[in-house]
Amino acid sequence: MGIIHSLETFGTLDGPGIRFVIFLQGCPMRCKYCHNPDTWSFMSGKKMTTEELITEILKYKNYFGTSGGVTVSGGEPLAQIDFVTELFEKLKQNNLHTCLDTSGVFFNRDKNLEKFNKLLKYTDLVLLDIKHIDTHKHKDLTQHYNENILDFAKYLNEKDIPVWIKYVLVPTFNDDTKSLVDLKNFINSLSNVKKIEVLPYHTMGVSKYSKLGIDYPLQNIKPPTKEQINIANKILKGDLL
Repeated sequence: MGIIHSLETFGTLDGPGIRFVIFLQGCPMRCKYCHNPDTWSFMSGKKMTTEELITEILKYKNYFGTSGGVTVSGGEPLAQIDFVTELFEKLKQNNLHTCLDTSGVFFNRDKNLEKFNKLLKYTDLVLLDIKHIDTHKHKDLTQHYNENILDFAKYLNEKDIPVWIKYVLVPTFNDDTKSLVDLKNFINSLSNVKKIEVLPYHTMGVSKYSKLGIDYPLQNIKPPTKEQINIANKILKGDLL
């Protein structure tokens, strides 16, 4: 049984092709730019079994073509790793492409490697959301350090699981040249990264904070300019420095 926040039947931004996207409820991180604070709580959401989800997903299978499939996102999907593993196993039984959209925050080689190995057995692609390469600045931005997240990236490389790196560009927090170059150097140490996506910070979630009675942390931060986005793309994709 999984706790579901919402479903998207024709997603085009969460992996290759047309995708059925499952947003799971619950997240331990508190990213200052998060636009879905309604996914944080583990106490809300709709309960569904993997069989119920499979039945719903198969209605759309013909639309996926050869490149589409199913993406599980959040919140943080690894908070429900057993449920995701069971779902991915059933998806592979139906010859569907599986994609995990995660921060990797729950990865720990010493405590849960067996669970991760089982999940990765049925995972075709990981969208890894790296918030900041510096662990202390990562803590300031998300309330969590990033050592286990970067170790997860290394482990995915060891297991040769294809990865797309996602990077939300937030002015004054992670758009400086040093942070971008350091992240690029880290990415260069990996051989499994197939794509790097720079996602501009936006304020579309501000109204949700107001409805939930939560103070929005980045009141005075504006979205990055086209120039800032271009510079980040050039650095991270290797065209500058």
